[in-house]
Amino acid sequence: MTVDRILPTDEAHDLLDLATELADRELAPNAAGYEQRAEFPREVLRTLGRAGLLGLPYPEEHGGAAQPYEVYLQVLEILASRWLAVAEAVSVHTLSCYPLAEFGSDEQRSRLPELIGGELIGAYCLSEPQGGSDAAALTTRAVRDGDAYLVTGTKAWITHARVADFYNIFCRTGGPGPKGISCLLADRDTPGIVPQAAEKTMGLHASPVAQIAFDDARVPADRLIGGAGAGFTIAMSALDSGRLGIAACAVGLAQAALDYAVGYARERQQFGQPIIAFQGLGFLLADAATQISAARALTLHAARLRDAGRPYSTEAAKAKLFATDVAMRVTTDAVQVLGGAGYVADHPLERYLREAKVLQIVEGTNQIQRMVISRALAKG
Repeated sequence: MTVDRILPTDEAHDLLDLATELADRELAPNAAGYEQRAEFPREVLRTLGRAGLLGLPYPEEHGGAAQPYEVYLQVLEILASRWLAVAEAVSVHTLSCYPLAEFGSDEQRSRLPELIGGELIGAYCLSEPQGGSDAAALTTRAVRDGDAYLVTGTKAWITHARVADFYNIFCRTGGPGPKGISCLLADRDTPGIVPQAAEKTMGLHASPVAQIAFDDARVPADRLIGGAGAGFTIAMSALDSGRLGIAACAVGLAQAALDYAVGYARERQQFGQPIIAFQGLGFLLADAATQISAARALTLHAARLRDAGRPYSTEAAKAKLFATDVAMRVTTDAVQVLGGAGYVADHPLERYLREAKVLQIVEGTNQIQRMVISRALAKG
């Protein structure tokens, strides 16, 4: 189904057309095979990078496309509607460029074109085995040793852990609590950075997730981003943007599920008519379409606040919460529309259902989003 979009410029229309063309040519035909083989689509990411889709919200002088966030998110939505693992990879990579782009010194930012130009992929190392939601309690430690920091600890649930070219490492350089946390930018070949075996996940099999062990990894001191003690502020700021990326991915996945279910329901005949004509299914699909439109509108509203330089943290939490819950609901209902056929791998809906679940967890669980929203309400 065609989504009727209102975009800010003609350039944005052209960009979405390009994203659609690439998604149809490079993503949709390859998704099932890569997911079945659990193979990371590195060349597909390079193709998107060379087309300028890995640095959309960043300035042109640093190799980006200087696009508003509302445009970037709609590109993510299109990619996710063809292959969620690739859209998630773009979102994680964009998040991984954020600390340097927003908090790096002028000298440090000279590396940005290299990071967002399309050849490199980033990872964001915040969560740890003993704590994910309580980021302020992280225990990975970095100790100053001459012109470098020695990093020791373990990070968990790191997307791109085994394939990333650079890592944002959130680590403790000071005392307990958020003020003791800093951010270091490390290259993948840094001695002492040891990615562990990939996790065996429910979905997104083409997206490698693993723990990373740091064994006195020596990171140059000039890779400290934003100064000592700025890490928690950087992490929380980045997550506001990252949550919008996940919301857009959820909208795209839900749209794909709806489109597939509607196409099936139009063709499948029972009792002498297409099954979409029965209210039990027709109303189910109508509700799904309405929920997706609402999720898209909520996500783009938060993005437009961000583009306008206005506070958007609470709206980002609302968008992430609502859009990912919608994706879970719509993919579940889409499987139901196909009945037994929806439960087999001949149709993509069973994969969509498995993939939707993780979106309710990453970039802050939906329970954390409810905490963010309720605290904002309490503050008035």
